[in-house]
Amino acid sequence: MNEPIVESPNSPPARKERHGCLTTYLIFMIVVNSAVSLLYVLGSDRLRQNGMNPPDWAFWALAAAGAVNVICAIALLRWKRWGFWGFVASAIGTLAVNLAIGLGPLSAIGGALGVLVLFGVLQIGKERKGWSQLE
Repeated sequence: MNEPIVESPNSPPARKERHGCLTTYLIFMIVVNSAVSLLYVLGSDRLRQNGMNPPDWAFWALAAAGAVNVICAIALLRWKRWGFWGFVASAIGTLAVNLAIGLGPLSAIGGALGVLVLFGVLQIGKERKGWSQLE
């Protein structure tokens, strides 16, 4: 007789495994976005000396986008699907800011490329594919 297997309330949840490329990419995103956010906040005067002359609000907006990206990367490390959608929203906001300060369309699209790479890395692996494990 085949009876369905019912997990008891005390049994641990199924263990999720992340592909190494995904872990590496998310940690890379945390480090880079933290550094870039700090650069925009603490180094805006230096950036202006090197020819970058956007308004003050743009530096704060880009720093905030970097902070959002750090939060989203941590969410993805904790298997939260909203972290991916946060990256998408952040990339759209960053694109809008970059276009508003006069960057050309090709220069402004950099954030979108990061989202595409993230989506690709979430698809790597068979049983360890990140996308299908997100909650």
